[in-house]
Amino acid sequence: MTYYNAYMNIFEHSENDLQSFKMIVSQFYVNGAATQAQITRAFGVGSALIKRSVKLYREYGTRAFFKDPKTRGAGVFSALVLRQVQELLDQYMTPADIGRKLKLKADTIRKAIVSGHLHRPSPKINDA
Repeated sequence: MTYYNAYMNIFEHSENDLQSFKMIVSQFYVNGAATQAQITRAFGVGSALIKRSVKLYREYGTRAFFKDPKTRGAGVFSALVLRQVQELLDQYMTPADIGRKLKLKADTIRKAIVSGHLHRPSPKINDA
């Protein structure tokens, strides 16, 4: 893809390079060279793509388009934490109480129970 202003070549990128495309159309919009409507019509892309790209460009500049993608961090539940949480569940503590004690989110504990990583003990049977 080659972009021209009159006879001057202003930018080039390969046809499949979406990141470069997002960067250059963001520059066109921010610099006043084109409106979002003109860009969407000319390239057949959705306005949401343009809006997200412009926001990224304004906040972080051109290098934001070429950063390595963010990856998810390590899970909250290491083997040690799983054992600790299970021991507290076995003592009939609630996920909310365990969360406060271990500085974890109660929803994270509940999701681990639902997914089968943790289990609630059988209900206590009162001897009458």
